[in-house]
Amino acid sequence: MNTVREYIDHHARERGEHVFLVAPESALELTFAELAEGTADIAGHLDRLGLAAGAKVAYLMNNGAWATLLFLGVMASGRVVVPLNAVAGRNHLAHVLGHSDCEAVFVEPELRAILDELLQDVDRDVLVIEVGDDEGPRWPSSNGLDPATVPEPTASDAALLLYTSGSTGLPKGAILSHRAVTSGGRNVADGHGLSAADRALCVLPVYHINGAIVTVMAPLVSGGSVVMPRRFSAKAFWGLVADHGCTWASVVPTIIKYLLDRATQEPYAFGSDPRLAAFRFARSASAPLAAVVLEQWENTFKVPMIETIGLTETAATVATNPMPPAPRKAGSVGLSFGNEIRIVDDSGETCPPGTVGEVVIRGDNLLTCYYKNEEATAKAFMGEWFRTGDLAMRDEDGYIFISGRLKELIIRGGENIAPREIDDVLYRHEAVLEAAAVGIDDEAYGQEVIACVALRDGHPCSEEELLKFCADAVGAYKAPKRIYFLEELPKGPSGKIQRLKLPELIQSRLEAASNG
Repeated sequence: MNTVREYIDHHARERGEHVFLVAPESALELTFAELAEGTADIAGHLDRLGLAAGAKVAYLMNNGAWATLLFLGVMASGRVVVPLNAVAGRNHLAHVLGHSDCEAVFVEPELRAILDELLQDVDRDVLVIEVGDDEGPRWPSSNGLDPATVPEPTASDAALLLYTSGSTGLPKGAILSHRAVTSGGRNVADGHGLSAADRALCVLPVYHINGAIVTVMAPLVSGGSVVMPRRFSAKAFWGLVADHGCTWASVVPTIIKYLLDRATQEPYAFGSDPRLAAFRFARSASAPLAAVVLEQWENTFKVPMIETIGLTETAATVATNPMPPAPRKAGSVGLSFGNEIRIVDDSGETCPPGTVGEVVIRGDNLLTCYYKNEEATAKAFMGEWFRTGDLAMRDEDGYIFISGRLKELIIRGGENIAPREIDDVLYRHEAVLEAAAVGIDDEAYGQEVIACVALRDGHPCSEEELLKFCADAVGAYKAPKRIYFLEELPKGPSGKIQRLKLPELIQSRLEAASNG
């Protein structure tokens, strides 16, 4: 099976009464049979509205039953779904609405005013369909339009148009085929040994690749189920696991830190509480996980944390640490899984073990292209191999260790400094909740190292203390020369810290102070 529709129809036949989706706020449970009926109903309405095969259909919604149903239903109908980031800035959303050529947008009422304002700058007609929490889409009249005849999608047809975070410019739209999105879900399911007995807790937005592929497509592929609250809440996390028998969750380092920070307030005996007995692992992705934080998680919650890596352009997971009892390596994103990964030098030759190079990937999970951007597509590929821009090395056992990104690498006086090395040190300090090192322009050295941190509540700490802490660990040459304290570091929709926004943020802060 290589299309979303094939998986939905297969599970509706084989396990129709098995619950696929749980929406905890409304106590709604959707079986695979009901999923098939719901997606077929969506397809019928889109047909009657005259939306042709391959038409772009967007949604601006928070997580929930209808966001999930529309995400799958649009793809299964033979159209291309365009998830809109509900917390993105106006420039991002305006660009995506204009660039994507979407012909219709589903929107929940609380976001309608934002959408209406954005559509004023779009120079084409876009059909807006409101979606209520309980009743679903308020389908408009077809007004005599000729119904579209849409054939069943094939593996190579476009299924998902998802835009990158655009932290250093306008976001690019990655076109992912049905083969890619189902391969992405299969990579997760196979990598973690998921079965129909597994139930995911979704805490990441479905408009991000992690939420979309890892926590929706993987259960769809494996025949399992997903609990889909509308928003992440650290306070509600373990209660949802207990109440719904969740067996796993995909999280990001920021969420891990939030959960650790309130662990002593939880009414559970981690490791022995029967209410949490079904929960067998969590997985970390979307941003590097400091080894000390992984250790804290496992010591506190008594379940494995599986570090992985994936990208929008690869339909999520490309590498993962194996499940216990196979060996896992702290600080590593594990072994390539479901695709081929090479570490290459500037000439495209494979680097020997222990040598840092760029990560390139080949597999069925790759994007087809960047939408309407031939130049970016050409730059992104080296033959069949996708250039990730990530820097990494492989050890003798094949485990991959990410050291940073090419565009984030700090070059101080001709020496390369990986920001993650500084991040990992800062995360070892008990006062640090969030941390990110970055390079800023410097006349003497070309770039200088600085860091930004957010502190845990009730854990005061001085800049001098953290500077010495870093210098003792990595040496004075690599250590930050300044540390800036922020209430919260800027993040993308998945919770990934947007490192390259920090220099501008610091500059604005310094200018405000000097004018102040």
